[in-house]
Amino acid sequence: METCRIAIPSTQPGGMESAVGAHFGHCDCYTLVDVADGKITEVSTLPNVPHVQGGCMAPVNHLSQHGVNALIAGGMGMRPLMGFAQVGITVYHGGEAASVGDAVAAFLSGNLPQFSQEHTCGGGLG
Repeated sequence: METCRIAIPSTQPGGMESAVGAHFGHCDCYTLVDVADGKITEVSTLPNVPHVQGGCMAPVNHLSQHGVNALIAGGMGMRPLMGFAQVGITVYHGGEAASVGDAVAAFLSGNLPQFSQEHTCGGGLG
C-alpha cells in the first residue's frame, strides 16, 4: 500500500474548503491530508510555527517532524526549498488552486509540477 502525508499551507480554520495560503512560511496553519493508494484517508490541521527573520527552516523541520512527505505551496525561496529536499519532502507548485481540496485533487491526478527555481519567490523568503 502506497501512503503519503501531504501538507498544504491554509487559511484559518484549515481543512479541504479553506483557501491555500499564498506563502508556506507565513500561513495560518497547514492542512494535513493522509493518502493511501490514491485515496484520502484522513484530514487534519497543524498550527504553523512562528516565522522569524532567517528562520525559514523552522517550518521545514516542523512539517518533517509530523511525517509530511509532500508539500503543495504557492511560493517560497531557495533556502527552504533546499531544506525540504534535505528532509525528503517533495514540494509541488499549487498556487493557482482555489481551495485546499482543489490542490489535493490536482496533486492526486498528477497535475501539479514540482517546484524548481522558476517557481520560487527568490530572495530567501520562507
